[in-house]
Amino acid sequence: MDAAILTHLDARGAARMVDVGEKPITARRALAVGFVRCSAALRERLQRDDLAKGSALQVARIAGIQAAKRTPDLIPLCHGLPLDSVTLDLTLTADGVAIRAETRATWKTGVEMEALTAVTVAALTVIDMGKAVDPAMVIESVRLLEKSGGRHGDYRAPEVQP
Repeated sequence: MDAAILTHLDARGAARMVDVGEKPITARRALAVGFVRCSAALRERLQRDDLAKGSALQVARIAGIQAAKRTPDLIPLCHGLPLDSVTLDLTLTADGVAIRAETRATWKTGVEMEALTAVTVAALTVIDMGKAVDPAMVIESVRLLEKSGGRHGDYRAPEVQP
């Protein structure tokens, strides 16, 4: 593949941070989702909100928000940016916990990595807080659903067939 197409590589193929200095500031938005599959026993405990470590869904929400704010500390070459908002929803389902993160910023670069990081860290927090009840939990289907703003325009993920 041509190194010029890969924006995080210089002409010699070395990793680099992309220069966004000349890019215009625009409104950016990203929506990411993920899922933690867990046992009925853990779902019941999450519903009752009586885990020994505390309120798992509330702690996971805060962890995800904090993670979005710390994304450039976790993902190499990711730009720091002033987030306008991070919204994180965790919903109990028949099979586990559905996680949805929306990030917004008015800046020169997108907020996709912040949304994905929020979902992933929230999922890891659910696992950490529930592992004594269900050590077999699995994180599934972490992905970007939508993004808007910027030079590449809008993106909407194709529907995933079950």
